[in-house]
Amino acid sequence: MKIGKKSLINRISDEIAGMPAVGWRAGSKDSSDLRCITFKQYMSLCLYDKNDGYYRSGPVRVGREGDFYTSSAVGAVMAHCLTNYVYDYAVQAIGGDIQLVEWGAGTGRLTMQMQEAWQAKAESSALQCRPVLVDDHPGHLEEAKRALGSNASGTALFLSSDEAMQSGGHWQELPAVVLANELLDAFPVHRVTMEQGELVELGVTGNAEDGFYEVHMPLSDDRIAAAMQRDGIRIMEGQQTEINLDAEQWLAGLAEAMGKGRVIIIDYGHEAEEYTAGHRMKGTLLCYSDHTASDEPYLRIGEQDITAHVPFTSLCHAAEAGGWRIAYYGTQKQFLIDHGAFELLQNHAETDPFGQAARTNRAVRQLLLSDGMSETFKVLVLDK
Repeated sequence: MKIGKKSLINRISDEIAGMPAVGWRAGSKDSSDLRCITFKQYMSLCLYDKNDGYYRSGPVRVGREGDFYTSSAVGAVMAHCLTNYVYDYAVQAIGGDIQLVEWGAGTGRLTMQMQEAWQAKAESSALQCRPVLVDDHPGHLEEAKRALGSNASGTALFLSSDEAMQSGGHWQELPAVVLANELLDAFPVHRVTMEQGELVELGVTGNAEDGFYEVHMPLSDDRIAAAMQRDGIRIMEGQQTEINLDAEQWLAGLAEAMGKGRVIIIDYGHEAEEYTAGHRMKGTLLCYSDHTASDEPYLRIGEQDITAHVPFTSLCHAAEAGGWRIAYYGTQKQFLIDHGAFELLQNHAETDPFGQAARTNRAVRQLLLSDGMSETFKVLVLDK
């Protein structure tokens, strides 16, 4: 059983040791004597620690050799549909050049596919689309630079998320379309539960020698209860759920950082009623390692992905409060249908199942029909 990176485990243990003793084991609130950090702090260290975090260190995390795939790995269907949508926006709303800012770009596969689709679509026009790739994993950015190569014509920008959020950055010179494809599901989340009719937070206690485990603790942030009340979220006794305040903060920061433009958020998630439905007693948190899902966040520390479904009701409310206008919200399936997925289907007489036409047709079917995931994935478009 793999526990994880020792240096990161020691760092988490030290963080816990430096906290006040406010946690308790479930059902024993009267004995608050356990030092603990919030689960959000724990998840943040596991994923984003500067030295050992999953998204800041180690090998490339996306694709066959990584731990998970994104939609860009299923042919170029997503890139085709997104390019149609972004191109129409550039023509109709901007009337000039734009830049595509892929936030959480990974190895740049989707941006590269969209650049190729843009060049084919814009042959008869002078409209330009400058690529900007934002990622905090050094290995991902290096791979992205190699992947884009001459396709970017030397105009591409490669930034960390901190650099991209700084006002006055180079990417803010042109109207932008910010693309967040499977980004927000990896933001650290608060986890809460209902204990004896009272809302409490899930914390993490333990040490490097004995391992880490969950405890209950008082709410660490007043915004947790406020967000739940705003969104009409109610959970049952013993039910757990996640609150993604960082996604709301990201939207607020983006509103300050960018000028005129559009944000396209693509992720798996639900509205409030489904997010906390009765069959989700343990919430939506999952871990991914070597393309296998589990619900064990206290193993493979720093060496596995930890995700939670995106709460789209919360995101919509926060967006409107932050001055964004909702331009589109629907399932990924409907978005792909509306913006050209069926254009890619081809009649063919190929006998080779790995021929180009057969592979394209299979990719369209997979994105539209596979396991209902295209219904679970949503597309939220915000304008500013």
